[in-house]
Amino acid sequence: MRGPLAPFAEAYRLELKARGYTARSAVNELRQVGRLSAWLAASGMTAADLSVERVEEFLVVQRAQGRHRASWSRPGLVCMVEVLRSLGVVEAEQPRRAASAEDLLLESFERYLLVERGLAAGTVRGYVEHARRFLAGLDPAGGLGSVTAADVTSAVLRESAAVSVATTQNFVAALKSFLRFCFVEGLVARDVSEAALAITGRRRSSLPRGISAADAKALLASCDRRSALGRRDYALLVILLRLGLRRSEVAGLCLDDIDWRAGELVVRGKGARQDRLPLPADVGEAIAAYLRRGRPEGDRREIFLRARAPYGPIAPGTVASTVRRACRRAGIAEVGSHRLRHTVACEMVAAGVPLVEIAEVLRHHSLQTTAVYARVDLNRLRLLAAPWPGGEGR
Repeated sequence: MRGPLAPFAEAYRLELKARGYTARSAVNELRQVGRLSAWLAASGMTAADLSVERVEEFLVVQRAQGRHRASWSRPGLVCMVEVLRSLGVVEAEQPRRAASAEDLLLESFERYLLVERGLAAGTVRGYVEHARRFLAGLDPAGGLGSVTAADVTSAVLRESAAVSVATTQNFVAALKSFLRFCFVEGLVARDVSEAALAITGRRRSSLPRGISAADAKALLASCDRRSALGRRDYALLVILLRLGLRRSEVAGLCLDDIDWRAGELVVRGKGARQDRLPLPADVGEAIAAYLRRGRPEGDRREIFLRARAPYGPIAPGTVASTVRRACRRAGIAEVGSHRLRHTVACEMVAAGVPLVEIAEVLRHHSLQTTAVYARVDLNRLRLLAAPWPGGEGR
């Protein structure tokens, strides 16, 4: 290796080894860092100039030169940045500073939603984005301090004209929360949140659908449990099909969440909610098989780790892609991971399980959310339907 990164090649190699890279993978990572080092030298930069932003610039150049995706690795390059930081060559990443008064306000609103209301991170991101759009639509001359009920109503009408009913309803919920926050903080003179009136309207309401027992069996059979990745995929699918967890909940499971002696599993769901669920024997066996002969070694506490170095926790998107890959292997129509959650609910409805108990398993905050599954049992619904006048024999 030549260039400004050459003196740090050995420290980088040791860090790769500590992160679980194989010798062959480490060689490939060192090669791409060598190309990065040459690019820095050609650009007149030193090791101290390297940053995540510089890595992104380098990757743009690599793609422009036609280098295939398989020949470069963003995590490997970012690893070099982290090595240089640990050696004091590169300054520690500075926290992002708010660029304007609006950014400061939205950051404060975000903390309020996360800390005081305990909303899920995804919900918070949506609420903050809705609040940002509301602020962008205000008259710059008056600003937030002079907002009126008419401004709120106009914002809702603009939103409803551009998006679906469901999205508008979410916008209204976010706007109400934002305006109440501004009133409590003294940023507006009056609480005008009630001016954001509820939106109603027709929207398509299809029956929740699961997959058949045969398709579920085919999904599980498609996993090659002789391999580490196959054992991980099998454990993920069993959890989804037996417990009906959301993909983010599966990705967030930790070793400490399993009480093997009591046969229970702690699930961290929406809004920082924690629930204890029974751990079925087949789920426990699948997890244990993965932990014994599939999970990479390391000090991470998350149950499911990446199949390739660096061995960090999987992302929720990995759970979804695992389901889609299994569908392709099994030769069935592709479905998302949430369809397997519907499958659990539909199976319980078919078995005559009361909606209250289904809500407990799915961990719904409101029974109204679970009530949609009451429409799945068509045979029982037919018993409630009155006969059509004069329709005998039809």
